[in-house]
Amino acid sequence: MTESAKSLRVLHLTFNMGIGGTEQVIKQLVLGMADEGVTSEILCIDGHIGPVGEALQKVGVPVHQHKRKQGFDWSLTQSIRKRLRLGQFDVIHCHQYTPWVYGWLGAVGTKAKVVFTEHGRFHPDRYRRKARLINPILARFTPTIVAISEATKKALIEYEYLPEGKIQVIYNGIKPLTKNIEAAAAVRKKLGIPIEALVIGTVSRLDPVKNQQMMLKAFKLFLQKHPDSYLLMVGDGPDKNSLVNLADEYEISSRVIFTGFIDAPVHYLSAMDMFLLSSHTEGTSMTLLEAMSLQIPAIATAVGGNPEIIIQNVTGRLTEPDDERSFSNAMVELAESSQLRKNMGEKANERFAEKYSTKIMKQHYLALYVSR
Repeated sequence: MTESAKSLRVLHLTFNMGIGGTEQVIKQLVLGMADEGVTSEILCIDGHIGPVGEALQKVGVPVHQHKRKQGFDWSLTQSIRKRLRLGQFDVIHCHQYTPWVYGWLGAVGTKAKVVFTEHGRFHPDRYRRKARLINPILARFTPTIVAISEATKKALIEYEYLPEGKIQVIYNGIKPLTKNIEAAAAVRKKLGIPIEALVIGTVSRLDPVKNQQMMLKAFKLFLQKHPDSYLLMVGDGPDKNSLVNLADEYEISSRVIFTGFIDAPVHYLSAMDMFLLSSHTEGTSMTLLEAMSLQIPAIATAVGGNPEIIIQNVTGRLTEPDDERSFSNAMVELAESSQLRKNMGEKANERFAEKYSTKIMKQHYLALYVSR
């Protein structure tokens, strides 16, 4: 990278550093850019840091917090401006819309360049009158706006009234994971899953937007043809209890395993033969990328950035959203051909290496940080 990047100071502004894709992207950027000589700090505006932020603090990354007040909090704007000046930051990288608004205002009167990344959209998307009035002004004085997929870019243009020419797509990237066969076998043994059983699974927040209700419906249908299979659901969230109850209602509880939150789920992911993503909406799913890096074929709903990541019938299967029968049929097709799963997994890994590595993402963002 250029010499100008070596003394660069970047403040990442976000809601918090809890568990999620946005937080993982920030972590990858902070740690990856340290190798380039870039100094990074993080400011969380929701009053708490979260486990990812706490882990970064342990390795020496400064992570700050400010408790945002209800309504519009002008004191937060002042706090951001003070931190930018004291830290002599060159860039304030705002993650998600609300941090962008506060970061944009906080950067006024400082030398900090504003970068805004939209990491995903709410479901369903909606038009807002304020966005039509305010966002074009914010965009005019924001040098760089980033969307994490073409679908996200399209939503920014349609629903946020942001100019197409200002928006650049930078796909999320992760470090490739390494499959440990012995560790994956140990996970199966721990969970009581026979080593020869077919395991279908997901690693995700258990949240209504992820539509795991449909996943359970599809798995119930799938069990009619493959009754000895297991569904491994790794994660936690507000929908967990209702999903556990639904599995009971469908009489499939003996075949569905809820692990709860797992801090480093690589071995659980490695224990799966297929990866599932049933969301109503997605930006760039980090766990989908992790599955690709492990050569695990995926079945996902054709929403958001998923069709940009998965090449239909090559690296995985895409189905219409909220259609449990087509989702189940795709599961059956892959279950009945180990060679098909192998071929798709290998192609998925090749596509991951080509487009979705941390190295590629870091290079794109560094170029934006140092551009004039």
